Amino acid sequence: MQITGNTILITGGSSGIGRALAEALHKEGNQLIVAGRRKSLLDEVTAANPGMKSAVLDVQNLDSLPAFAAQIASQFPSLNVLIHNAGIMKTENLNEPSADFSVVRDIVTTNLLAPLRLTAALLPHLKRQPRATVITVSSGLAFMPMASTPAYCATKAAIHSWTQSLRYQLRETKVEVLELIPPYVQTELQGQRQATDPRAMPLADFIAEVMQILRTQPNAREVLVQRVCPLRFAAEKGQAAWDEFFTTLNDRMH
Repeated sequence: MQITGNTILITGGSSGIGRALAEALHKEGNQLIVAGRRKSLLDEVTAANPGMKSAVLDVQNLDSLPAFAAQIASQFPSLNVLIHNAGIMKTENLNEPSADFSVVRDIVTTNLLAPLRLTAALLPHLKRQPRATVITVSSGLAFMPMASTPAYCATKAAIHSWTQSLRYQLRETKVEVLELIPPYVQTELQGQRQATDPRAMPLADFIAEVMQILRTQPNAREVLVQRVCPLRFAAEKGQAAWDEFFTTLNDRMH
């Protein structure tokens, strides 16, 4: 991916990894459009980053995504990068028969269905650009699930698989497909405890390493900081080692 001179739409851009990545790319000379549900937070981001634009978007409203895509493409005809960052991560107890299934529905809609729907809506526009990029955001937990967040991990595994298929189907177009695979990062994805958890990678360090990868590895298909590699490649060590890692991870995070 060329990291300057783009017009970039990033969902979930008002906080956490989305905001930090948007700000880093903005500093590289890109036009950024941050999208999110809460206008007040979007206004904070654009006020802190002169020239950055925003768009209110609730990705859970799947039926609204084609109209949103048409509006954004009309307003920003040079749009050539789409980053799917919006996500929900919640704990679930699968032993609890009265658990609220709407939690699972929201996770699947936000993390999986929305990226698929928005990509489909924007792909014709992206294909018309001289160069374009779709970036999905999965997780190290796509490869080594955390048992307390089963739906989240399942959606991230699905996004990884879907990204591979999308990349292959677009191989003869000018649209490249990247996958950003974060480790456990200090954000508020699971609340304030995660944001201050010393076991999590500091957000600034994560973004700095991501940007360095984008600068030095323009043909990378997966953006992997060093801290996520043990999760990403755990299966390559064999089943016994994977089982041991899985048990250790989940016992530690329990």
